[in-house]
Amino acid sequence: MIKLHELLGIKYPIIVAPMFLISNVEMVVAALDAGATAAFPALNYRTDKELREAIEQIKSRSNKPFGVNLIVNKSNLKYKQQLKTIAELGVEYVITSLGNPQETIQICKPLGIKVFCDVVDVKYAQKVEKQGADAIIAVNSQAGGHCGPYPKEQLIPMLKDACGIPIISAGGIGNAAQLKSTLQLGVSGVSIGTIFLAAQEANISEDYRNALIEYGEKDIVLTTKLSGSHLTVINTPYVQKMGTDATRFEKFLLKNKRLKKYVKMLIAYKGLKQVENAAQKATYKTVWCAGPAIENIHAIRPLKTILGELTEDLKF
Repeated sequence: MIKLHELLGIKYPIIVAPMFLISNVEMVVAALDAGATAAFPALNYRTDKELREAIEQIKSRSNKPFGVNLIVNKSNLKYKQQLKTIAELGVEYVITSLGNPQETIQICKPLGIKVFCDVVDVKYAQKVEKQGADAIIAVNSQAGGHCGPYPKEQLIPMLKDACGIPIISAGGIGNAAQLKSTLQLGVSGVSIGTIFLAAQEANISEDYRNALIEYGEKDIVLTTKLSGSHLTVINTPYVQKMGTDATRFEKFLLKNKRLKKYVKMLIAYKGLKQVENAAQKATYKTVWCAGPAIENIHAIRPLKTILGELTEDLKF
């Protein structure tokens, strides 16, 4: 199985994961300069003009490979234009999430743009492999943000037995020992998010920064109230007050085939606006995304320092 750093021509088999509202040009460039690759969510930019500017800025500052994360389900009303822009400007790879990546694969691959697909189980992994995905990103139960149902120790062997394309593990890596043990499972590379929330380059509020240091693994909980799907967040007093489960009425609507799409769109819009407000300005409605790897955050440091600490004892 080809390794991620060989596939992309980089030093380390590491993706600094795309993080909603967090990933930015400075973080991506810092990761590229330090020997990893990085991706950012297209939805971090409100307009097509801003998305274009972000891609062009990164390209003007580095010739190293980077990617864009694309939400490919119907809840992303900007999907068609985002895909068109990515195809026009060109990036090394696209990471697809929360939907069917077939159209993205069909458009990107002839242009030489690789497509990596988020998966949480074997069934979906086999589906995207047949569609032509270049790699799968195995999102496990310890991932920050949207997570899967299986721990990496269970998910990776299942995927290795069922699939023939490179596997990138996402979730549960916060230090060098965890990185090493994950690579020993035989994956091509890893995608790491939570610990890079504490990078100096991350554009988050001071309260969010303090929370990353103050809280630990025991404070991470799953909620379905923000997107309709499982999302890991810090269990702040506000999260405790609002609860972590969708309401009975929301659950009822989510079971309705006709309404499900629109209900999830509404839940996601309302919930992610809360995440946006909490991430970027002071608010009592503190909904901060993070995974269990938060246990390894003790200070705010340059991204290069965090990555260097992760990789100092490893040879690639």
